[in-house]
Amino acid sequence: MTSAQSEQDPTFLVFLPILCAVWSDGLLEEGELRAVHGILDEASWITEAGRAQIKHWLEVGDPPAPHEFETARSLVADAVSREGFNLVRAGLALAGDRDQDGDPWTTPAALSTLARLEEELGLAGQEALRALGGPAARDAVPTAGTQAHAGALAGVFEGDYGEVRAQIRSLLETPELTVPDELPRTEHRERALTAVRVLAREGFGGLAYPKEFGGGGNPAAAIAVFEELALGDLSVLIKFGVQFGLFGGSVAQLGTDKHHDRYLARIATMEIPGCYAMSETGHGSNVRDIETTATYDAEEGDFVIHTPTRSAWKDYIGNAALHGEMATVFAQLVVDRKEHGVHAFLVPIRHENGETRAGISIEDCGPKEGLNGVDNGRISFDHVRVGPDALLDRFAQVTDDGAYVSPIPSAGKRFFTMLGTLVAGRVSIGVASTAVARKSLTIAVRYADRRTQFGPAGGAEVPILDYLAVQRALLPDLARTIALTFAGRDLIRRFADPKTDPRELEVLAAGLKAVSSWHAVHTLQRCREACGGKGYLSENQFGRLKADTDIFTTFEGANDVLLQLVAKGLLSGYRRELGHLSMWGMARHLADLAGTRVAEMNPMVTRRTESEHLTDREFHSAAFSYREQRLLRSAARRLKARIDDGMDSFVAMNECQDHLIELALAHVDRVVLQSFHAVLEELADTPDARLLEETANLYALSVLEDHRAWFLEAGYFDPPKSRAVRQEVNRLCRSIRPHAPALVDAFAIPDALLRAPIALED
Repeated sequence: MTSAQSEQDPTFLVFLPILCAVWSDGLLEEGELRAVHGILDEASWITEAGRAQIKHWLEVGDPPAPHEFETARSLVADAVSREGFNLVRAGLALAGDRDQDGDPWTTPAALSTLARLEEELGLAGQEALRALGGPAARDAVPTAGTQAHAGALAGVFEGDYGEVRAQIRSLLETPELTVPDELPRTEHRERALTAVRVLAREGFGGLAYPKEFGGGGNPAAAIAVFEELALGDLSVLIKFGVQFGLFGGSVAQLGTDKHHDRYLARIATMEIPGCYAMSETGHGSNVRDIETTATYDAEEGDFVIHTPTRSAWKDYIGNAALHGEMATVFAQLVVDRKEHGVHAFLVPIRHENGETRAGISIEDCGPKEGLNGVDNGRISFDHVRVGPDALLDRFAQVTDDGAYVSPIPSAGKRFFTMLGTLVAGRVSIGVASTAVARKSLTIAVRYADRRTQFGPAGGAEVPILDYLAVQRALLPDLARTIALTFAGRDLIRRFADPKTDPRELEVLAAGLKAVSSWHAVHTLQRCREACGGKGYLSENQFGRLKADTDIFTTFEGANDVLLQLVAKGLLSGYRRELGHLSMWGMARHLADLAGTRVAEMNPMVTRRTESEHLTDREFHSAAFSYREQRLLRSAARRLKARIDDGMDSFVAMNECQDHLIELALAHVDRVVLQSFHAVLEELADTPDARLLEETANLYALSVLEDHRAWFLEAGYFDPPKSRAVRQEVNRLCRSIRPHAPALVDAFAIPDALLRAPIALED
């Protein structure tokens, strides 16, 4: 026992670590005062001398002198070094050094009182001890073993098509594809065009097209190319996607052999730069009701493309303002005065010398928030004639004698079948969004691991990643990014598998595109803030990435619209499932639902708060599935009740729109978790499994934390369990923090592609 200890009353020493913790930031607040005084009033075991010393430390107007606080802090740090990261145990160690048996502060009632005080003051052990300069202040320093983790995990994160991915990363480091920051718009557009020509020259433009027409026959590998391009200049990414994904993809997916033979090889080599002219000024996402017309002239045997109003101009069309020579134009087909819905046509818009063709008007959209290397434009057509082969006729034809024929009798079904063939765009934007999140987190985590600030009194500064607030800002997003990476890999495999149900693929692609693009925007903001003023400098990339990815949330389908598509798909599947049940099958189905609810709502489940339960995969899967299924059933009931009462289906959907979006988000969360768990199964008993298990737990619990209000309202959580989830997220952040640099290093993004000085400095 030190002389400083021997001079103090033991009942005061029990409180000393807590008192030091609340004074560590230099201010004792009113709420903290009330909490401590409340404990003093009910703790009869405190001696009069101890009570006087405690009250002395509670004088807001007369705080402990610096030397007094430093002496106390030193005592606490010494006790912590022997007792571990717990304020109560540290206090008991200080008081217990007297070796007295039966001390009143060790009774169950006293221990409960102390623990309750620590909880009410919000003094989670390690965070408080960092402030006091205890050993926890350095417990999060990465160990040498994290580099081994990075190397092993890189293969886990890479996914399929590793050779193609490596080729793209190498190309992105070449001068032709290294686009400087802060370029004038005109120069940026030319640099983006040059970069896309290089990619075409290297054979990546036609990777998705059929081999018999000069392509690579590998659409999934083409999506991997798009994902990797997201690590470079995003204007190049989008211009590449417009040319080879949208324009070329529309020819490949909506055209027939005559179009493939005539155009695909020339599109793949950039001999024909093109556009994808679907959106119109007045209609946005409502493609079904676009105004542009394509009228068949039976006498001449051709189609007349016309823009009837200003609102019918094709708007925001990539490659239109400068470089496009041909466009896939979506228009309402009219044959013999009868409308047959939206169809796609190949329409030349420029001569090879860049001169606009007769009947075509083009406007430049001008400067944008980002992606200024993409020449977006507006196009109108004044009775422009195109030949009979201009119609991309996979799903409908106009015969030589002027008859309209289609294997799909319904115009509505034909329209959605046509759009369904273009699902690759949504898959591509989803995985590219996650790539941007990986890049931003690599920059931010590396910087936060090196940047030091504010240390314990009298001690060295600590890395800002040691602060719980910074961990909370970055590490759940890191876990979610890894989860979305695995889900994206799984989606690409499903896209490549011809056995995949197209309806299931469309729903999953729409949902992951929405969630991934929102996640990228959110993560970029959190990363920028975590890097402070350094993150605001253009050289560190966040500004450019934020400006260029913001549009991801609204192109290839606005996210809210896509999530309604997801919800409608789920409801349709639910209706089909119920429709296939017999009377007895329906009875069993309802009994199963009731049994599931009884099991899930068992108080033994809803009230469990121990770490072993909260980090159990089965608990996570059950909670995610319960949320999705309950939202699905309740959405179906709400819609059915309204429609049964005679409400128009559009009005009914609109009244339930918030419900439908929550259902879609719940579905995507469950699918993402399922993908993460599948990876864990593959890695079972490997050295990387434990770290990824902790990361999966952080993903799952951070999602549950985000939706604690819903789980509380549903009765799935009791309040203590809700608090326990929050506390477990804190624990997992502390646990993963030492390995966070290794996790981002495992993304294996070359320094030349990060291009952020704060991620590269020693």
